[in-house]
Amino acid sequence: MAAESSGGDGNPRRETGLLHFRGADARKFLQGQLSNDVNALRAGELMLAGLHNPQGRVLALLRLAAPAPDHLVALLPAELAEAVAAVLRRYVLRAKLKIEVELAPAALAGLAAQLPTVAALLEPAAHARHVAAGLPQVYAATSGEFVAQMLNLDCVGAISFNKGCYTGQEIIARAHYRGRTKRRMQRFASIAPVALAPGDAVRLDDGRSARIVDAVALADGRSEFLAVAPLDMRAEGASAAAESAGSATAGQPPARPLAATPLPLPYALPD
Repeated sequence: MAAESSGGDGNPRRETGLLHFRGADARKFLQGQLSNDVNALRAGELMLAGLHNPQGRVLALLRLAAPAPDHLVALLPAELAEAVAAVLRRYVLRAKLKIEVELAPAALAGLAAQLPTVAALLEPAAHARHVAAGLPQVYAATSGEFVAQMLNLDCVGAISFNKGCYTGQEIIARAHYRGRTKRRMQRFASIAPVALAPGDAVRLDDGRSARIVDAVALADGRSEFLAVAPLDMRAEGASAAAESAGSATAGQPPARPLAATPLPLPYALPD
């Protein structure tokens, strides 16, 4: 179960965990595992990067910071921290690196005191800002469900197409260079009050099926949310079903109807 606490804006707070990467090979190791160019991460910055499986599906999204030359930290939902650490430890081999999980709130507060960019990430209004900005997050319910482009990682600076190989790189690069992604994360607001959670399957009132990526409750009980859905109704055909095989898991409850208004994203989707 996801760790949650109540926020002052009425939204549940999902706890944030830390992964510490310490050692001379920390940056080199993450460069070979994550989708972004970790070598370009500078002190004081945050970098969004994806951890993918060999099929290009997103296992987790990490926000990276570099407190010291041989010390990188990743912020991610606490519910995924242990699983992500276990995946990455399988690839350490002989690298000079230690991976540690830290879930104590005091550790997060200490990092926030050291780095203003982390402090901003932990502000009560940060979740709503991220949804409004079209920034995805991956939770336990959606880990491994979406390929990178379905979460618009190519639009929000979370993928480098020049850095070389990493797990899932071949699939992600093929989708980038050879064809348009028919299902993309889009932004909506529900018309009526409704509670939504990551992973929920819904059917929009225009007939499109969608999967909730993230959602935030508004003051009137409605929800603003990000969901992966076809860009047009033609994508509901067989070709879209093949492309999104990872986003429709056998045994899921049927999609529930959801009346929602499309909202603009602050970035353009590729043609």
